[in-house]
Amino acid sequence: MSRSGYSDDCDTWPLICWRGAVSSALRGRRGQQFLIELRDALDAMPEKRLIAEQLQDSTGCHCTLGVIGAKRGLDMTGLDPNDREAVSKAFGIAEAMAAEIVHENDGEWRWDNETPEQRWTRMRTWVERHITAACAP
Repeated sequence: MSRSGYSDDCDTWPLICWRGAVSSALRGRRGQQFLIELRDALDAMPEKRLIAEQLQDSTGCHCTLGVIGAKRGLDMTGLDPNDREAVSKAFGIAEAMAAEIVHENDGEWRWDNETPEQRWTRMRTWVERHITAACAP
């Protein structure tokens, strides 16, 4: 099982329900506010690079969610990056949204070797693509 909790053994109806939960979380007011905050935090990073598999590493690098945690001053040392329920609660977002961001960040569906800089670019594009025109400043 991956950090996002996604797996390949999902039946049709549960998958449809899950994708609906993800879409709803991303489009909702709370999700849109989070995406805008995330976009701004990504843009403010002095080094445009993201890690995979963990919220933060020993050198101070972060994954996409970890960038928000650092911006907010959240102590992530005791937060298990594999516990999507705890992660979603710590960041104030729906569990489906947390899982989707982790899935995208970690590139669980990719087979190439992506650099941290390429991950930042891909995730920045992903975030921007999910901010609706009505919410974009």
